[in-house]
Amino acid sequence: MTDFAAIILAAGKGTRMKSDLHKVLHPIAGKPMLMHLLDSLADLSPSRTVVVVGDKREQLDEALADREVSTALQDPQLGTAHAALQAKDALAGFSGNILVCFGDCPMVRAETVRKLTGALENGAKVAVLGFRPEDPLQYGRIIADESGRVIKMVEFKDASDEERACDLCNSGLIIAHSDDMWPLLEAVGNDNAQGEYYLPDVATGAIARGDTVQVVETDAAEVAGINSRAELAAAEAQWQAFKREEAMANGATLRAPETVFFSWDTEIGRDVLVEPNVVFGPGVKIADDVHIKAFCHIEGATIASGAQVGPFARLRPGAVMLEGSFVGNFVEMKKAVLGKGAKASHLSYIGDATVGANANIGAGTITCNYDGYFKYHTEIGERAFIGSNSALVAPVKIGPDAIVAAGSTVSRDVGAGDLRMVRGEQIVKPGWADRFHDTMKKKKAAAKKDK
Repeated sequence: MTDFAAIILAAGKGTRMKSDLHKVLHPIAGKPMLMHLLDSLADLSPSRTVVVVGDKREQLDEALADREVSTALQDPQLGTAHAALQAKDALAGFSGNILVCFGDCPMVRAETVRKLTGALENGAKVAVLGFRPEDPLQYGRIIADESGRVIKMVEFKDASDEERACDLCNSGLIIAHSDDMWPLLEAVGNDNAQGEYYLPDVATGAIARGDTVQVVETDAAEVAGINSRAELAAAEAQWQAFKREEAMANGATLRAPETVFFSWDTEIGRDVLVEPNVVFGPGVKIADDVHIKAFCHIEGATIASGAQVGPFARLRPGAVMLEGSFVGNFVEMKKAVLGKGAKASHLSYIGDATVGANANIGAGTITCNYDGYFKYHTEIGERAFIGSNSALVAPVKIGPDAIVAAGSTVSRDVGAGDLRMVRGEQIVKPGWADRFHDTMKKKKAAAKKDK
């Protein structure tokens, strides 16, 4: 198989985003759009990947620090062909197919790139990716015959009325062997309406020297560029719709799919029921037969088979629910393990804790895990019963089968099978309430009479 390399263009200023964050670092489903593209291309096992940077370079350098990706600087920015040419030094010595694409097109699939490389294997010197949008707007046009052989590529501003009537548009993705790509890039001129070095002129140059240029078509949604907040929102909606369809196709039930929001790495099993208005942040793994009730927010959590969550529950990073466990309304978990069959039914905070199997956490229970400087751990044994409105001041251990009476503040360990009751003395004053009510009623009546 011919070696493969990718050049990703990300040097633009992205002014329409109106953001201090680089355009290609804006997230879709919690992952920067550039990383979506890089992960798709990773399926092709590229020998090298080069990201062409310019504006806000330091942000991209930081974001790419843990990836096997090189960067190349475009300064000044003289057009897309000029940008691609800046990657030549980073690809010195590479021989193989080179794809040039844009960092703000995160939906491009590896399968589509394989179709482009397939066109080269079938004899084309250059292959370009085209699409037919509902409204061609000001996209560059691809003029091709019925076989897909490209006759001409032209930018909208340089196109005639007849050429603008063509609905086959240029996505910007182009691929050629390195032996062809570099000479064609270097030959691109800037004699056009914008005075820029256009990437499509690589294809134009190939046609001029008699080479075959082939167009491969794809769906418009796959190659939609993101240049504004509105387009970012549209891409998010597109991604979420795809993920919802995927989840349901794999055996999950979404009661109101349009109200469920996934993260890029959400794992969800079969026979999972997700009720309306549920948000999954990054790092969530859900096994089979889980029931997630309405209005839950789940992030960085692992939920085992048979567990139930919510409604109105929040699972934060490090939350682990084992088989058959249950958290109910207005329960929050953070860096805590809820054992098999354990329950926290309502109005509780369980943080930095381990809860044993079949333990019961009463309403209003709090694990007091933070002293203002450090976090401490609470351990609750199997079958322990924590009464309502209890505060467990960590570090503390509650033994198996122990009972903590309602309203207790526990700051010392409780042995297995023990009862711990921490309450102030209850004082009873017979008749006091009756006398109080009589006195206050008389005062109120006298106040009205004085008016």
